[in-house]
Amino acid sequence: MTEATDAPTRPTRGIRALLPDLAPWRASADFRRIWVAGLITGFGSFLTFVAVPVQIKDLTGSAAAVGAIGAAELIPLIVVGLYGGALADAFDKRRLIIWTEVGHGVLAALLLANALAPEPAVWPLYVVAAGAASLTAIQQPALDAIMPRIVAHEHIPAATALNSLRWQVGGVAGPAVAGFVVAYAGAEWAYGADAVTYAVSALLGLGIAASPASHAAAKPSLRAVLEGARYAWSRKELLGTYAVDMSAMFFAFCLAVFPFLADDLNAPWALGLMYAALPAGSMLVSLTSGWTSRVHRHGRMVVVAAAGFGLCTVVAGLVPNVWLVLLFLVLGGACDMVSGIFRAAMWNQTIPDELRGRLAGIELLSYAVGPQLGQVRSGGMAALTNVRTSVWSGGLLCAASVGLLALCLPSLMSYDARTNAHALRVRELRSPGEG
Repeated sequence: MTEATDAPTRPTRGIRALLPDLAPWRASADFRRIWVAGLITGFGSFLTFVAVPVQIKDLTGSAAAVGAIGAAELIPLIVVGLYGGALADAFDKRRLIIWTEVGHGVLAALLLANALAPEPAVWPLYVVAAGAASLTAIQQPALDAIMPRIVAHEHIPAATALNSLRWQVGGVAGPAVAGFVVAYAGAEWAYGADAVTYAVSALLGLGIAASPASHAAAKPSLRAVLEGARYAWSRKELLGTYAVDMSAMFFAFCLAVFPFLADDLNAPWALGLMYAALPAGSMLVSLTSGWTSRVHRHGRMVVVAAAGFGLCTVVAGLVPNVWLVLLFLVLGGACDMVSGIFRAAMWNQTIPDELRGRLAGIELLSYAVGPQLGQVRSGGMAALTNVRTSVWSGGLLCAASVGLLALCLPSLMSYDARTNAHALRVRELRSPGEG
């Protein structure tokens, strides 16, 4: 009788174990507000993400002019990123988040005004792109640094997965809607909608509890930035996460050659599916991320998943069938998401409160610079050899470099959230009821 009663519940329990852990959502009202605000602005941002290059193409007819947007964004991210982390440590994180949302809304309004002008100019698009990247470089460290304050220590991996899911929903739905909006209504409607989403997000931010600087936080300065860099250097397992991420993105991130890969496969119709494959794989992991909270060897998972990303890229570059290519791109996106979840867990569970912003600034650089350099590598390799060689060789170099880093950084492979001294110290400093 007992067996007959329990049997039907076992599959249900197994499925629930895979579903996203909603504990951060249930426990923290501030997490809910930030999550919803991010979902709204993420959708609006993808409208602008599509509209800006389309408008530049319409105004100039130049592919080089469209590509220059990347350079306009990258330089502020590098210059402002580290200082933005110092600001997050020295000032109230809630205020930084709200005011940068307001700033993003103002920039979207400027794009709207330019689009409505009788003769829209090109230069404001680059200025706004640079300004938006600067605001992101200030806001992202504040968002990263506030998360361990509003989420319980043990819920951080689950919160990371939920935040990623929010971004992936916007990444899949936003561009699809943007294509219709820009094509049938015009770029000005995309910019106007984006401005509205930032206004809504700023209002939601007003409900978040204040998050003042730690008493031990340093004032924003070059000295404070260097202090954060020295701390990162002293934590070899953290350096390992940065190095693994940079290596994976530099060698195996090959979006730049997707149009040529689609042509090589005689499947130009599949180009959109190729762009959607990586975020689709990431979304699959986020939707089945319940298991992540039961993993404690985070460093090993970072390494294994990053190597898996490279190996999936190898196969995607070798197989002749477009559906197999798409399958392994999806699997690659899933591996990259697994690596990202455990990288974030290591950062958020071990970095002292007074240094979180500066370390988030360093992380932002690795996150932003790696894919940009990867685009250069994949495009250059394709020009020197061919598109297939560019893809599979990049994946092979990714897997090899990640393996070499694992050998050189044993502290990354031996990291255990249950026994790591830094994780234990941060856990002890947090009150039992916090989060």
